[in-house]
Amino acid sequence: MLNALSLLLVTTAFSVVMLLVLSSLAGSKVAGIREWGQANALAVIALLLFASRGVMPDVLSIEVANGMYIATIALMYAGFRRHVGQPVPEALLLAGGAATLLAVAVFHYGWNSLPLRSVAVSSYYASICFAIAATLPIPADRRLRYAFAFTRVAASVVGAIHVSRAVFYGYAAASSPLVFLDPATYNLVFFGFGTMALPALTLGAVMMANAQVISETAYAADHDHLTGAPSRRAFFAAAEREHARAGRRGSGLGLLLMDVDHFKRINDTHGHAVGDLVLRDLVLHTQEVVRKIDYCARLGGEEFAVLLPDASFETALAVAERVRAALDRSLQLAPATIPVAYTVSIGVAMLEEGENITGLMARADKALYAAKAGGRNRVARAVATAPAQDARGAAGEG
Repeated sequence: MLNALSLLLVTTAFSVVMLLVLSSLAGSKVAGIREWGQANALAVIALLLFASRGVMPDVLSIEVANGMYIATIALMYAGFRRHVGQPVPEALLLAGGAATLLAVAVFHYGWNSLPLRSVAVSSYYASICFAIAATLPIPADRRLRYAFAFTRVAASVVGAIHVSRAVFYGYAAASSPLVFLDPATYNLVFFGFGTMALPALTLGAVMMANAQVISETAYAADHDHLTGAPSRRAFFAAAEREHARAGRRGSGLGLLLMDVDHFKRINDTHGHAVGDLVLRDLVLHTQEVVRKIDYCARLGGEEFAVLLPDASFETALAVAERVRAALDRSLQLAPATIPVAYTVSIGVAMLEEGENITGLMARADKALYAAKAGGRNRVARAVATAPAQDARGAAGEG
């Protein structure tokens, strides 16, 4: 038969499971994991102390147990704040927790009232739950949104339940006495909701941590670790999408292939660390001058590509020339050092009718080599594969 003691033990088991799950995520270095784990560890002890009411001294099953239970929600809040990069109001949490625990002691030793102790603790829990809901933003990364939304809703629901619990026990304090493990249905309902609050919030925390790990893994797979530009893998995925879209809409698709002139000489003269700085500088300034819809990626080494959706041949040439001019520059590493000059050569090609991405890449690559052979620091146009040009702006290639 369901009773308050069995609810306490079930909730304790849930907290143990959540603690083990959080422990498995400890190596991920997700912010907030430590605080969430500490909260569940304290909850296990607090719940067992609550369950020992009448067996162990009251100071342990009331003051110590409630003190730990109060600390659990404060730690959960601290974990959520750290997770989203916000400061933790430690003084405010400590003051609120201390005031709540003082109220518990007053309603134990001064005026012994279980309902009023429940009102004090539930009020603190409700305020922190609503603060958690208010803390969590709507993430820009869509992979994070569901986990954040679930946790906001869970925190709001738990907060509302604790408000209802405080109101109910406040009324009970004025109308009739209440026993801690009272088997009455109304008591079991509020008791169950109250004890399940932490597992619900922890589930949200685990979902958020897991979503962040997945998001970071996906980002690492799709981005070059040195420059932050999309990786070769991500570039070809985007190129296939744009190729399909261009086929459906009959729009133009351009491609720039570029690499740094005499990059080996830069590495040999200044060192690979300076070469890395040049590559990062290249991505930064390329992204500043291309259109917002263009897609700049690192293909490998010093070779980069810029995909140009919805572009005419004239637009592609204009973007290529802007990029070339922007990267004809000297990189000042420090006030006391000699600037490191670098330039790029660029090959430009437009997608032809019936052509795949491999063919487009091959023509742009030939144009890149032509730019290098022609003296470097220049833009070269790809040779068309057929004399008849399509209607997507390829006229003028040659």
